[in-house]
Amino acid sequence: MLKSKNQQQIIDQTAEFIRRKFDGESTGHDWYHIERVWKMAKRIGAKEGADPFVVELGALLHDIADWKFHDEAAGGKAAREWLTQLEVESDIIDQVCVIVDGISFKGLGQKNKIKTVEGMVVQDADRLDAIGAIAIARAFAYGGAMNRPIYDPIVPRTPLSDASYASTQTSKNRPTIHHFYDKLLHLKDRLNTKTARQLAERRHKFMELYLKEFFEEWGE
Repeated sequence: MLKSKNQQQIIDQTAEFIRRKFDGESTGHDWYHIERVWKMAKRIGAKEGADPFVVELGALLHDIADWKFHDEAAGGKAAREWLTQLEVESDIIDQVCVIVDGISFKGLGQKNKIKTVEGMVVQDADRLDAIGAIAIARAFAYGGAMNRPIYDPIVPRTPLSDASYASTQTSKNRPTIHHFYDKLLHLKDRLNTKTARQLAERRHKFMELYLKEFFEEWGE
């Protein structure tokens, strides 16, 4: 489905709004992360037959008020306010807000709330940015911003429970290397689309090689 001229204007305005909002952000959830997710979502969406307008808006707005830094309802609320201001159709707004509210990983035991093709595409694009070389860089950027230690061999690498993962205090104090075992190494098997699963294979192997080298250098 091709976007109308008006839809393209809305996409352009949203991209500029988000670029200004996240320019210079230092936790790995910056404009360039959002731009990568946006580009990847368009790529996956084209292959999976998703509505490009919903996909692009969902990708651009997916981190507008991330639950890690705000309350859980903040993302959908902020996205709705912005899209209403642009006079986007109510059904499109509803679809985008469902994506924004349901996209995040919140623990290994949590069921995925994303059900639409568009939501699956955006979620996969976001998760692919948490698998691979850039994912490693983002993990340490976030860890530095949260004053996390790089690694602590005393801390078990057993994944956090859902309650612990959702606890800001617990997750912020968790060493960065442990985040691979809490989340990053599990994302490959939690992707929705065939396109994303194919793209994830090489990225996942790279993370495994990185961790192998890390522990060899550490002396474990």
